[in-house]
Amino acid sequence: MIFSLAHPQTSLVKLQSGTVSRNKITFWKPLVNTSTEIPATDEAQKLDLNLDINETSSCGRHVTVTVPRTDIERYYQKQFDSIIPKAEVPGFRVGKAPRNLVEKKFRKQVADQVKGALLMDSLTQISESEVFSAISEPDLDYEQVAVPDDGDLKFEFNIEVRPDFELPKWKGLKIERPEYDFTDADVDAELAKLTAQFSTLEPVEDKVAAEDYVEVNITTRLDGEDISSASDISVQVLPTLSLADAMIEDFDKLMIGAEADEKRTAKVTVNEFSENVELAGKELEIEFEILDVKRRGGDGVDGLAEKTGMDMEELRKRIKEGLESRLEYRQREVVREQISKTLTESASWELPQDLLRRQSGRELERASIEMRRSGFSDQEIRERENRIRSNILERTETMLREHFILERIAEDEKVEETEADYTMEIARIAAQQNDSPRRVRARLERSGQMDSLRNMIIEGKVIDMITEAASFEATKYEQEQQSTVEAIDFFAAGKLANIPEAKYEGGEDQPIPGVKPERE
Repeated sequence: MIFSLAHPQTSLVKLQSGTVSRNKITFWKPLVNTSTEIPATDEAQKLDLNLDINETSSCGRHVTVTVPRTDIERYYQKQFDSIIPKAEVPGFRVGKAPRNLVEKKFRKQVADQVKGALLMDSLTQISESEVFSAISEPDLDYEQVAVPDDGDLKFEFNIEVRPDFELPKWKGLKIERPEYDFTDADVDAELAKLTAQFSTLEPVEDKVAAEDYVEVNITTRLDGEDISSASDISVQVLPTLSLADAMIEDFDKLMIGAEADEKRTAKVTVNEFSENVELAGKELEIEFEILDVKRRGGDGVDGLAEKTGMDMEELRKRIKEGLESRLEYRQREVVREQISKTLTESASWELPQDLLRRQSGRELERASIEMRRSGFSDQEIRERENRIRSNILERTETMLREHFILERIAEDEKVEETEADYTMEIARIAAQQNDSPRRVRARLERSGQMDSLRNMIIEGKVIDMITEAASFEATKYEQEQQSTVEAIDFFAAGKLANIPEAKYEGGEDQPIPGVKPERE
């Protein structure tokens, strides 16, 4: 299970003003109503902080930070030392004004920089102190923090942390695992399925028949008002149509007999875990405007071989490897489910709903990466992703509990990822997608999925440790039957726009009026 939580190496610490800093987050033992001093070291930049940490829930902490006056004055002096040589004060040459005049003139502007520096350095020092392991960004209202003219600086924030728990027994588990040896008949059946799947789509003038493909415009409405729409979507006419946030049963009955330029409508209920909370559980009208009807041609096996650029022997070999890869995926899935159930039986801590919603996207990322490395087609991945979305919060809650436990085991056993692990996993995904590792890595980096891949690697190693220490009983492998579900990436309730992460503006102090910038 993959979650980008408080990554042991990097985590965002965000202030409500929009300032973002990257800080190291380390593991911790939770503290309840605890006052903690983080003493300064010999390094000049360290602060002599005092922390008061209160437990608000199993995953919640309220932190009050006190910065002593001596540190505040030290930061003021540092700022003034840097601007005095460049300060412009009427009646004096640049950099020649007395210090007391410079401090009086620029006190307010410098105070803003001192506040920003103190907050950033405090948060960095707290995260490096091993006081706690965060699983969210600090909820800190930057504008409400003010550096006093006298006395200490105090500021507060709320943060979600990894809950405290006793690590369950993970060695010596008894696990069932499906086993199967694929035969030529299995390869023949898969070859026939792929031949039909990849045969040429040809436009037809007939009415829609079962398993045809229709090009459609889709629109959903509530009380006559458009909610969501998509154009030129190709949909196969199967018994069930899976949307990203809803399901339409008897879709084939709805479409069979229709013709191009005709519209068909149905009712659809948005699932309760929809991104659009206001429409969750609501019934919408969905309209399909049929633009074109297409049907698979009879290309045959030779046509499939030609499209793949393989001879029949190589094609059959690749098909068998794909079947074996799916068996391995199913074995990992079954084993993971049993391990998760055993490890999380006593994990009764309450998890915040906001946390579950934030992490639900990571669970989809993890599932997608895992399926791609196992050779699933885009259509199969869409179907499974839509199925996951239908109960995403419940699934995320289970996976998050599992994550915390696997994370603790990884910590205790010193499990870490290596660059070779990344290379191997990316190469595997690339091989399944007939793509280059370089392009696959670039896509993962652009989509922000490298962190999910990192966690998948770590957790995979922990699962391997658990399975190596387990005893197994072989069970029958039930192969998946021909799917009767068509899945499309369309949100009936509309897909909410992603809010971009706040950026730290330039990462440098803003210039102070009246102080000449240094020449580059």
